Amino acid sequence: MSSANGNGQQPPDPALSHAASLPRLSQREQDGVWVIAVHGDFDADSSPALAKALDAAARTYPRVVVDATGMTFADSTVLNLLLKFNLTTTELRVAGPAQPFLRVLELTGADRVLDIRPTVDDAVKS
Repeated sequence: MSSANGNGQQPPDPALSHAASLPRLSQREQDGVWVIAVHGDFDADSSPALAKALDAAARTYPRVVVDATGMTFADSTVLNLLLKFNLTTTELRVAGPAQPFLRVLELTGADRVLDIRPTVDDAVKS
């Protein structure tokens, strides 16, 4: 059985396509903590969705974890959002940031302000 489409061409690999970098969020509760998993590239255009999710979660949960393992890019808008949210709303933890984002956090000193954990499980634990 072939996975080619009707014209004999193979469909694009979603992991290699532009769609793989499009921003999206998934959310869930884990052990009484709200986890917002961030996937793709986040910038000024997509950060309002993250802000809305963070605000909604903070109204119910004393701790919110941003699972950054799937984040492929974050600009200063996202960094500012995380810093502002951390200081004003609830206990925020960032889990598993990829090396490029971790480097930005280190260069800006945000790693000394934000509670950064290696995994979501570590971030959920007290």
